[in-house]
This record gives sequence, C-alpha cells and structure tokens, in this order.
Amino acid sequence: MTERQPQVLDLEQIIRSRAGSRATYIPQFLIEWFKKAAHQDFINGYLKEGYVGVEFCENSLKYLGVELEVNGLENLPKDGRRYTFVSNHPLGAIDGVTLGAIIGKEYDGKIKYLLNDLLMNLKGLAPLGIPINKLGGQARNLPRMIDEAFHSDNHMLVFPAGLCSRKINGKIQDLPWGKAFITKSRQTGRDIIPIHFEGKNSKRFYRIANLQKMLGLKFNVAMMFLPDEMYKSTGRKYKITFGKPIPIDSLDNSKNDAEWAQDIRKSIYEL
Repeated sequence: MTERQPQVLDLEQIIRSRAGSRATYIPQFLIEWFKKAAHQDFINGYLKEGYVGVEFCENSLKYLGVELEVNGLENLPKDGRRYTFVSNHPLGAIDGVTLGAIIGKEYDGKIKYLLNDLLMNLKGLAPLGIPINKLGGQARNLPRMIDEAFHSDNHMLVFPAGLCSRKINGKIQDLPWGKAFITKSRQTGRDIIPIHFEGKNSKRFYRIANLQKMLGLKFNVAMMFLPDEMYKSTGRKYKITFGKPIPIDSLDNSKNDAEWAQDIRKSIYEL
C-alpha cells in the first residue's frame, strides 16, 4: 500500500496562481462562487483521506457511491506486453477515474494517462498522470514526456478526443479523434484495446459548451463546470465495455493514421 498523502485543495490559490499578473482583477465573489460550484468542501472531505494512485481512483468511486457494470474483462491480455487503451470521453472526469481504477487493478498499477494541469493538482491522482499544461516549460517537455511514457513499462490510457464529449447533431459523442495514439503505438509495438464508456453530463453542460463554441471563446469555459458534473455522478451507475485488442499491424497502409483513428472512434460506439 502506498503511503497516504492527505491534501486540502485550495481552489482560490490555484486560480490566482494561474492568472498570474491578472489575479488582482478577479473579484472575490467570483472566486467564492466557483469554490461552491466546484464543491470544494466535498472534494476536500475525500482528499483528506490521502489515497494515492490506483487506490485514489478506487476509493473515489466508493466515496461517490458509483456503481459499475464492466463487460469484456476477458479481452484484457495478461501476456506481459504493454497496451494502449483508448476510450470515448463522455464525462470528462469520472470516466478517467473509473478507467484508472479498473485498468490499474488489472495491471498492478502500471498505467499512465494525460491529465490537465488542474487535475495534476490532486496529489492522489498525479502519480498516474502526464501533465498537459499548455503553458510554460511543461508544454515544451510534453512530446518528450509522452514519448517516454509510451516507451515505459506502463500501459497507456488515452482519450483521443482530448475534450470530453459534446452534443453533436442531437447525439452525445466525441469530437474527432487525434491520431497520436496510433502513431505512438506503432512506434512502440503496442496493440490497441478499445473501450466504450456509457454516460453523459447534464443538459446545462452541453448548453454551456455549445454557447462557448458559438461565441468563439478560446478559454474552455465548460471545463470549469466538470467538478460539478463529477459531484452529480454521486450514486449513478455506469456501463464500461472493453473490446478485443486491435493488432497494431492490422492498421496497414490502406489508410493513414488519422483515418484509422476515426474508424476506431466509430467502432467503440458499436461495442
């Protein structure tokens, strides 16, 4: 068992540090609103337990009272090879925690996935993460860190859409998938295991996301509401399905990596 690391999350400090010289322009009432909307006290009630790594993920689900229906565990190889797990990203937070718990348990904690810099502030989750802060030194080091992770002994969990699912043409679905997971898997000889995660956020979340797109805002406003969406997952049940491994050699020259990525994206909705 990993040594526990109790934590108290200070959202005001995180927000103001990220704002830099503009921090003085953020009104205190807005900070207080966000702390309440993000359920800071509820989150800290869990963080004080100090779970780390896969234990953090497993106990997060218990704390939220989340139930799981997991199908296809027989498709997870136990041959000592490294694999790339790819999934749709319907929820933006709890789906990552859930898959971290399931895959981490199956493979003795040998799992890594990309985490935005807000999630990297969670000490319990950070050991499983590769920070994708797009600002400063981390941005310059990101390609190297991703390359090292794919060359490591860890399994990789990737959400190729990057952002969580949006409402597109009346359906909750991922944005087009990036191709990097195929390119890196090809370079490191990893077969790919597709995952379908069944779930959706609130109607409010999709309205905010669509408004953000309509207004052309570069700042991801919808992401700020993900803590509330995770809080709303309390007591819910989610269905996860693991598909059969896709041999990387089967993704041949008949299509390029970008095209293969969209094919795999389409296939996970059929699992």
